[in-house]
Amino acid sequence: MTKDSLALMTTTGTAPQEQDVLDTLPDGVVVADRHGTVRLMNAAAVRLLRIADGVGRHLSDVVQLQDRAANTWFVCTAPYTGLATRSHLTEQAWYLSDGTELLVTARILRDAPADPVRQVAVSLRSARARERLDRERSDLVATVAHELRSPLTGVKGFVATLLAKWDKLNDDQKKMMLETVNVDADRLTRLIAELLDVARIDTGRLSLHARPVDFRAAVERVLASVRAGTGREIALVVDGELPRISADPDKLAQVITNLVDNAIRHGAGQVTLSASPVRDEAPYDGVVLHVDDEGDGISPAIRTRVFTKFWKHGTQGGSGLGMYIVHGLVTAHGGSVVVDESPAGGARVSIAWPAQDRRPE
Repeated sequence: MTKDSLALMTTTGTAPQEQDVLDTLPDGVVVADRHGTVRLMNAAAVRLLRIADGVGRHLSDVVQLQDRAANTWFVCTAPYTGLATRSHLTEQAWYLSDGTELLVTARILRDAPADPVRQVAVSLRSARARERLDRERSDLVATVAHELRSPLTGVKGFVATLLAKWDKLNDDQKKMMLETVNVDADRLTRLIAELLDVARIDTGRLSLHARPVDFRAAVERVLASVRAGTGREIALVVDGELPRISADPDKLAQVITNLVDNAIRHGAGQVTLSASPVRDEAPYDGVVLHVDDEGDGISPAIRTRVFTKFWKHGTQGGSGLGMYIVHGLVTAHGGSVVVDESPAGGARVSIAWPAQDRRPE
């Protein structure tokens, strides 16, 4: 609940229709007059504070919350007798007698600065959402730490061996260790770049420099690079003449690379890319690209989870960020991406990329 909406509610009356509107709010609202007598209390506040009815009672009796040291909310915040220039209380965690945590904030209304308090409006909400966010952050930290630890362990081990036994190792052994260190360093670089992309997507700070791009040429450049580093067969089938699309070339290459790498990692046999112009019945002109593998596929029940952060399928490696980044980059360009079943029985990831600039405002 915003401060402005909370202030607006304090100026309203308690007509039945207004009470009905307040009762639809997910956050609890308690409003007390200049004497501390509660004049308004919505259904969410009754539920969160676990009292039958607080209207007509003193605010200190209604908001019976304590901190970890058993200090009460009303005494600690002193809404009526505290600093005369205060207009609001910052959100803090307070607890019911059974230990249930609530997040509480308040607005303090005066006719003019330093005048007596005319009204106090208290807003309460459950801390479960914050607890869930804390758990997600903890999972994020644990996952990132795990992904960083593996290549760092390899780098540390080989460098320590080289330093300790340099004179005892022949040139081939040294070269093998340095090549392994280089591969692990590249893996760390990719992971850090992926984490930065995720942060930019999450915060809406993704920078795109879109311009007309030859889609087929962009795909062929990516495939040439991927083929040089893998022995897997990768086919490209183009159906019809593809229009030029509006894209940031680097982001487009990243999307195609992630899709192909994902297909190679999770599918056996051949990886097939098929591209075709968007048909007339589509809402916009552009290109559709299907990336098919010959693996076990992805069950329809979990396909919606493919584009979530740190999602992994099967026992194959990877950071679990590739498909999340694909979804973020494609939708940022105004396109779409879906997961389906390939004709070969494996997984099919399809992206629709617009020919014109359709980036969201």
